[in-house]
Amino acid sequence: MSIPFSRVAWGRPEEARHPDTLKSALAEFISTLIFVFAGEGSGIAFSESHLPLPFPFSLSLVAFSHKLTDDGSTTPAGLVAAALAHGFGLFIGVAVSANISGGHVNPAVTFGAFIGGNITLLRGIVYWIAQLLGSTVACLLLRFTTDGLSTPAFSLSDVSVWNALVFEIVMTFGLVYTVYATAIDPRKGTLGTIAPLAIGLIVGANIFAGGPFTGAAMNPAVAFGPALVSWSWTYQWIYWVGPLIGAAIAALIFEHIFISRTHEPLPQ
Repeated sequence: MSIPFSRVAWGRPEEARHPDTLKSALAEFISTLIFVFAGEGSGIAFSESHLPLPFPFSLSLVAFSHKLTDDGSTTPAGLVAAALAHGFGLFIGVAVSANISGGHVNPAVTFGAFIGGNITLLRGIVYWIAQLLGSTVACLLLRFTTDGLSTPAFSLSDVSVWNALVFEIVMTFGLVYTVYATAIDPRKGTLGTIAPLAIGLIVGANIFAGGPFTGAAMNPAVAFGPALVSWSWTYQWIYWVGPLIGAAIAALIFEHIFISRTHEPLPQ
């Protein structure tokens, strides 16, 4: 077993502008945009009326009531819609970028890959920028296409900040552990073909568990875009610290316990 962090790679400056890195970043940008547009869009569809912001973020100065049900995002139907939209959206986002960038679609997944030595720091930073931009553009597009409806930022409900932090740690641990088991582990074999589906399913399942309490972000980019566009930063730190801690724990456990790169067969 290798010493934790012994495989961490920092990268070389030229890697950040290498064509392969830039292509991968573009793939991450597009996949994150697809994912956040679907997930955040489902929240807007089920949300209560919102006042739009002035131009250029809106084309109107009147109130809107475009919603499927009153305060629907807090109903069981709204929870199911959120879980399905995020699960399906992530399934597609990972699948279409897996062969280009690895299909991270999440700064926490990128951080977990870095902790395990599966991506360099410089390449990871480029991924982070692309993911945050993808989320922001998705929210701006939602703002425009819904004629000014706000993009609701993540918030807490009936839990303390510490409850919420642990919630996000545990949920993101499950997500990144799944990523390692189905996509990163070199022994995955044919299991890798269902990696996008498995990753989407764990996100959907975690939304059923944590959605009513923290929104179940598990992804700093998913929380960042709505917060930036709506300019609502309350509890934003939870959606960064929690997922990054959960990702690091999952990476350390799987990389240094279950991926035995220095394993020697037992004597016969």
